[in-house]
Amino acid sequence: MRSEPYRGGVPKEFEELEGLHVDVDDVMYMPSLDAPSDRPHPFVYFINIRNDSTERVSILGRKWLVREDGYPELVVVEGDGVVGQFPEIVPGGVFSYNSYHVTRGPGTAEGSFFGETESGRRVFTRIPTFKLTLPAES
Repeated sequence: MRSEPYRGGVPKEFEELEGLHVDVDDVMYMPSLDAPSDRPHPFVYFINIRNDSTERVSILGRKWLVREDGYPELVVVEGDGVVGQFPEIVPGGVFSYNSYHVTRGPGTAEGSFFGETESGRRVFTRIPTFKLTLPAES
């Protein structure tokens, strides 16, 4: 699914599809989840991918950009499908799921979902930036 050159992480053969959009419904800090010792902070997020376009869209992959406060590295997470699925979203339909990121501390996450319409157009939609906030210490 990779191809050069990139425009802000989006391959040039993909176009933004009007009417396909992402809502981040909730983000929760979940310290009870397993996390590696070098990234001990798990954040669960709840996503809706809405298709208000006139075409059926198959979601084929995703790319996340995670920035952690105080660390210069950008963590890039990309791969096929969404939580092990390749959802087909009909016009007016929604695909909802939840997943998580583990971090070294607070930060932000954003990204894109990539797909294809029933007519074969390669499309994407942006995942809006959301905060990964640690609870205040007492």
